[in-house]
This record gives sequence, structure tokens and C-alpha cells, in this order.
Amino acid sequence: MQNEIERFYDEEYEEWERLAWHLPEFEVTKRYMDQYIGGHKKVLDVGGGPGRYSIYLAGQGHEVTLLDLSGRNIRQAIDKAQEAGVHLDSCIHGNALWLHEYLYKKEQFDAVLLMGPLYHLSREEDRRQALREAVQMLKPGGVLFAAFISGYAPVLAAAESLADFGSADRLLRYLEDGANDEMAGFTTAYFCAEEEARGLMAGEDLTGLAFAGVENILCGKERQLHELDQETRDKWLDLAWRLSGDRKLLGMSQHFLYIGRKGRKTDEE
Repeated sequence: MQNEIERFYDEEYEEWERLAWHLPEFEVTKRYMDQYIGGHKKVLDVGGGPGRYSIYLAGQGHEVTLLDLSGRNIRQAIDKAQEAGVHLDSCIHGNALWLHEYLYKKEQFDAVLLMGPLYHLSREEDRRQALREAVQMLKPGGVLFAAFISGYAPVLAAAESLADFGSADRLLRYLEDGANDEMAGFTTAYFCAEEEARGLMAGEDLTGLAFAGVENILCGKERQLHELDQETRDKWLDLAWRLSGDRKLLGMSQHFLYIGRKGRKTDEE
């Protein structure tokens, strides 16, 4: 039976164009991937939508498997990969909670992207299961990328237009309870604080490498960025990249990015 999130991406939302518009999120995240995924690697993109990151990484020479809940996203990824002239090793229509049912063998990937499921699972036990499934697919020493939506995201999104946002309590409640349902806009989602995101990752066999606010100083400035010449735009995106790990600026970002390596760091390391 098709669930509400699957229906949303199949029938209502255009994810491919979202990342084309949100340059800080896309470009800063790619910079982190370039930094932590080197050489020719085997990558699993869980909840990768229509394949923006999958296609980018395949173009960098990596062997990429994409899995997504939306059948439309999977079909679009296949078409977009062909347009880009890159090969995706596999495109799977599936659920992040049951990776073992589609992939069978554990510890087969050098890198796993979990760039959407953790903020579409409103129950903590489901978030933990999705994370556990992703970590199990990593080889020892492999790298996990996980994305979260900040509890400040609804406030930051409303501030972009400075339009009448209605009740302040409606926006501020996400700082106390991050659960969002389809009746409140977007779709079923869960927004969280930095500390909660870090705490979730700390419960797994991972050593943290980076925690970033990907939009930071450029949050809500997409329109201005698209109007700039390429050289000036690149300078601003580079500045956002360099500031993305500044903990004092995390509250300015709608999205957090966690990067961790499988295996606990020992005192000798």
C-alpha cells in the first residue's frame, strides 16, 4: 500500500528541481562528498530521490546504487542518468527501513548516503532502524553521510519572504516537538536540534568526522545567488562551505549534514 510520503513524491513534489534551486545545500554537500569519498568507491544512496547526488558521484567515477521510496523518483533518476551520460549500477524502488531485504549482503559499500529518510520518519524507533540498516551496509571504515532538517527550518523558510506567517506559536513549536504532518504543509517529516541529531548518531558504531550547517550565511538567498555571475556566485558558495562547520552558525541552516566513519575511534588513534 502506498504510504503518504511515497504519494507526496510520486504525485505532488518535484525533487529534481529543488536541488537545482537550493544551491548552498547542493554545492556545500557535494564539497563534503568530494572531501570524504575519494578514488573509485562503491556508494549506496538511500532515499536519494531522483538521483542528484547519485548522478554527481557516478560522474566522479564511483559505482553507485540508488534506492528510493518513490517510483517516480526512480524512473526520473534512470532518465536523468542517461541524459548525463553516466551509469548507475542499480536503481531500487524500496524502503530505507528494510535495506537488508533488497541488498542481502552487509558491509559491501565504501560510503552510504542517508540524505532524506531521517527527516521523513517521525518515530524515533524508525529513525534508529533506518540508521542501523544504513550502517550495516557500510564496510568497516566506510563513511556515512546523513542529513537532518533543523527545528529552525520553518522559521527560516517563513523569513525568506517576510510574508504574514500567522501564529508564531505554529512556527516555534518545532523547537519543542519536531513532528510535522501533511496537514501542516510539506509532508510527514521530523525536524530536530543539533544535539538530538548528534545523539542519534552517537548511538551507532560511528566516529564523527564533521557536522555542518550547509546553508548557513546563504540560507534564503537562493534568488540572489541565481542572479549573480558565476565567479561571484562561486565565491559566496566557497565562503558558505568554509563556514559550514562553525557551530555558532548552525542555527542559520535549514539542513544539517553529519559525516561519520564506521568504527569507534580508540585512544591509540
